[in-house]
Amino acid sequence: MPCTPTGLPSSEDVPVCWADAQGSGTRLHHFWNVVVGAGRANEGLRADWQSHLEEVVEVMGFRYVRFHGLFHDDMFVYREDADGRVVPYFQYVDTLFDRLLDFGIRPFVEFGFMPSAIARCNATVFWWGANGTPPTDFGKWEQLVGATVRHWVARYGVEEVRSWYFEVWNEPNLAPFFQGTRSEYFELYSRTAAAVKRVDPLLRVGGPATSNFVPDDRFLGELEDVSQHAVVLTADDLAALDWQPVWLREFLAFAAAEKLAVDFVSVHPYPTDWALDEHGYTSRLTRDVDATAKDLATVKKIVSEGPYPDAEIHLTEWSSSASPRDYTHDHLQAATFVVKANLDSIGLVDSLAYWTFTDVFEESGAGQEPFHGGFGMLNQHGIPKPTYHAYRFLSALGDELLTSSDVGVLTRRSTDGGIVGLFHHYPPEVGQAPPSSFDTRHTAEATLATGQHRRMAIRIDGLPARAEFVLEVVDRQAGNALAEWSRRGEPLNLSREVAEAVDRVARSPRLICHRADGDGTLIVEFEAEPWSIMLLRPAEPGGADVQPVPGELDNV
Repeated sequence: MPCTPTGLPSSEDVPVCWADAQGSGTRLHHFWNVVVGAGRANEGLRADWQSHLEEVVEVMGFRYVRFHGLFHDDMFVYREDADGRVVPYFQYVDTLFDRLLDFGIRPFVEFGFMPSAIARCNATVFWWGANGTPPTDFGKWEQLVGATVRHWVARYGVEEVRSWYFEVWNEPNLAPFFQGTRSEYFELYSRTAAAVKRVDPLLRVGGPATSNFVPDDRFLGELEDVSQHAVVLTADDLAALDWQPVWLREFLAFAAAEKLAVDFVSVHPYPTDWALDEHGYTSRLTRDVDATAKDLATVKKIVSEGPYPDAEIHLTEWSSSASPRDYTHDHLQAATFVVKANLDSIGLVDSLAYWTFTDVFEESGAGQEPFHGGFGMLNQHGIPKPTYHAYRFLSALGDELLTSSDVGVLTRRSTDGGIVGLFHHYPPEVGQAPPSSFDTRHTAEATLATGQHRRMAIRIDGLPARAEFVLEVVDRQAGNALAEWSRRGEPLNLSREVAEAVDRVARSPRLICHRADGDGTLIVEFEAEPWSIMLLRPAEPGGADVQPVPGELDNV
């Protein structure tokens, strides 16, 4: 935290963020909006899914989207000719990929799941029956991958496809997703990488796309040993355990020994652990609030010291929990966690992909109420949740970091010198990532009720005289769809009028005007509600974006 300049509170109880608008900054990579997740490829053929994607691309600038099910039977890709040769059909895939590129977003390709025709067993996971299994014939899988990539190069051009990423499978360490051994996944990677690189050696391929970090030996062997879960089930302090990515070291060693390409590494650092006891009952454990930054630092160290030190690092799934029925996803604290975790992780990765942008998502079947705890930033009606604002705020930051503190950052846009700050109040009373809330909203509501208001202060020197700024605030009263839906009685089936009214409130954070003094100094002091997130940005020319709020005057 920087020293408190004259004109700001000196009490340690008042967090201060201070910067000189003309001072030096460091490059700020927006790793949070490189990749965003979605459910499965077939959902991407739906008009509402496409509308939601188009919005988040326009508002947040996401560059890639990743989803499951590219080769699932409902995409109708896999076919063979009379001689048994693999001759895929790509109409559904072409329709989807054409739309992605039209929206200005590229595919972060996940190769999976297995077509039924070559799956060792069928319908192993999800409501839609994904085949999480090795192929009966690795040669035919290799033909399928090669034919698919060649088709994309022919359709879109090699320069375009070189800008894509190709990830091999999804969470192969978990039995429902891959009913095979670690060695079989390594063979799948080897075959897939070879097929991709034969098309063009400059195409980018990576893995192992494994699931949550673990602090025990459950994945030390070929298959998961659930008896090792006792380490977390009996731990007094989860934060004191040594959490490590699954299979990453072994994967890199295997690839190096086999001289395979690894252009990027991918793992999934959810801050949770769904550990099973000896009777098969699940304990949904939530790790400490700093778990994400710690995990990302661990991956960076492993990669930098390993055989592929120049490999990019893409964390291709992440959220406050790994369940699409966690009511916390609808609440304000999920957004606060997103802001805090991303700001704490600056400089550690190439991307951290939020799972997912929309509640049009059917791993457990479609959600059967408007706010059902789905992963999405937008619910099924396209209504923004607080996490939508978290990513909107993150994406609004400048590309130069001026200063950071434990409550936020001040940045500068190199294009026009505009100063943008992002702040949060994650209550210190909650030392973990937001606890998950299943079956009812009770835990989520109790978490939201935790914490005290906190006074914060911002000072920016070196601004143009009387420069105007707006502080956008999302809290329990403003920009909060769930609160408005609840106020209206939580209707199950929204009328058009109610949906529009909830959407209007959800898109309306509190806007507060501030103005620098005649010497170009802006001082902003405010009471931050627990779990609130706040964006400080230059006002639009002419002040058209906001009207002054009584009692919130400029500091002149």
